[in-house]
Amino acid sequence: MFPRVTLTKDLGRILRQGHPWVYRDALGYPPGLHDGDFVSLAGKDGKPFAYGFWSETSPIALRILSLQPVAQPHDLVRQRLAASLATRKNWFAGKDTNAYRWVHGEGDRLPGIHVDLYGDVAAVRFDGPGSRAFYSDLQAWLREIAGLRKVLDRENRGRESDEVEVRENGLRFLVDLGLGQKGGLFLDQRENRALVETLSGGKRVLNLFGYTGAFSLYAARGGASRTDTVDIAAPAMAAAKRNFTLNGFPLEKAGFHAADAFAFLEQAIAKGTTYDLVISDPPSFAPSKKSLEAARRAYRRLHQLAARVTSPGGVLCAASCSSHFSKKEFLSSVAEGVHQAGRRWTLSAFAGAGLDHPSLPVFPEGDYLKFAVGMVS
Repeated sequence: MFPRVTLTKDLGRILRQGHPWVYRDALGYPPGLHDGDFVSLAGKDGKPFAYGFWSETSPIALRILSLQPVAQPHDLVRQRLAASLATRKNWFAGKDTNAYRWVHGEGDRLPGIHVDLYGDVAAVRFDGPGSRAFYSDLQAWLREIAGLRKVLDRENRGRESDEVEVRENGLRFLVDLGLGQKGGLFLDQRENRALVETLSGGKRVLNLFGYTGAFSLYAARGGASRTDTVDIAAPAMAAAKRNFTLNGFPLEKAGFHAADAFAFLEQAIAKGTTYDLVISDPPSFAPSKKSLEAARRAYRRLHQLAARVTSPGGVLCAASCSSHFSKKEFLSSVAEGVHQAGRRWTLSAFAGAGLDHPSLPVFPEGDYLKFAVGMVS
């Protein structure tokens, strides 16, 4: 019924366990396949055992949708979209939260797409032209299932502000879906922000790479004596200040610094300024395996500087959003950076992304976020 591609490498076991990707160099395939074509995958014995869609130019040529025969693949997609939304609604019931990830790609068995829900608006990201072609009717399906007011394509969203107000654990956020990063709010850090709230009472808090101030808002609600939010983007700092006002938090207890985080830390060290709680949540320093060595150096330097502004007995929260940088490497970079600062760091908690960002045990590429909490002495 569907075109057939064939494994040329011994990957059948891991694919049957649920790994959703097959690279082009592991496949034999007929000519004439196009982005989004639904195909069956056969082993060396010629028997189909998996079904997915084709990407014409990506190194990941096949993304597996099912290990069972599929008569109407788009019917299966709609079923999974509805099931994923129902699960989220159950998770967030009673939590005064209306912003979350509806679809986390491979983790929700819908490879190649991410859908973030902000109230009655969804923001969609397609992972390449193959995904875009296969899910060509995605916007209509999302509107139908959730009764949405608007669906935004993150790659084709224009260059104008498109602001909505959402709630997260009772806090109010202004989210710019038109110009904001990662859809407008880093939803994967929700539970880690809630953890920071519990650590903030009476503390002087520094939020590095703070974007629109989400960690700082939680810290303020947790009773922080002061928060300082640092981000190189001046519009982000303006938005953070507006979020503080929106939630009724006093601005005289908050600082908003449009500055490079490294430069800010060096200036704080020179002034002898310290904080009781430091949160470091940088953008990915390792977007690819080729950048790993540079990432190691950047993380070590960042953690060294952050440790030097953490008061003795204070807490350093360090994050990494790169799947290429393993948990072991990341924790080593924290320990090494703190050691270079002449300090010690004792790990007390480690977490990843929230429930709405599920990952498959057989698919480590999807387990990307690392959030480590420890005391500096």
